Amino acid sequence: MSKQFANGEGGEPAAEAGAPESSATESVGGSSTETEKLAAELEEKNREIAELNDRYLRTLAESENIRKRARQQSEETVRLQRENLIREILPIVDNLERAVQAAKGGSDSRSIVDGVEMVLRSLLDFLKAQGVSQLSAVGQRFDPNRHEAVDQVESAEHPPNTVVSEFHRGYLIGDRMLRPARVSVAKGGSGNAPDSGSGSAKPSES
Repeated sequence: MSKQFANGEGGEPAAEAGAPESSATESVGGSSTETEKLAAELEEKNREIAELNDRYLRTLAESENIRKRARQQSEETVRLQRENLIREILPIVDNLERAVQAAKGGSDSRSIVDGVEMVLRSLLDFLKAQGVSQLSAVGQRFDPNRHEAVDQVESAEHPPNTVVSEFHRGYLIGDRMLRPARVSVAKGGSGNAPDSGSGSAKPSES
């Protein structure tokens, strides 16, 4: 019975003794494979980061070039607009020079007035081409959005708060106020009824 235990049942433990060594080898091999996998993933991530960084730098350079082109185009547009504006003013200068020459030549006053009126028409046409229009103020009710009152006068001919005269014209550019008209406004004389308008702004006395 002792031989059977040694050769039979006793042999089994000898075979089992080799099992831990095989498991250790497999564990080392698995660990090496996992390390290689992680190294490959890290290398891939580094490559992606490098590509993203390169793409970012190219985008940054393109954005800077776009800003430079936009700035250059803006400056060129302003320059061309300024040149066009000056070019349109030059004929008015020509007319002024002709009026001055006529005055120096001892021409009659009528020709001088005609020359000045021609210059004025040229200027008004130029302003109109730029979208500028004159305001008509005399006889209109005072409007603080369009008029600047610099004087108040007694008037038996005009209702109170009515524009009596202009010191200079008002101008609109499109729908916006470019310059209000400077005006004198009727205070109302003894023959005028008191101003009964409600909500209308009255100019302050200067």
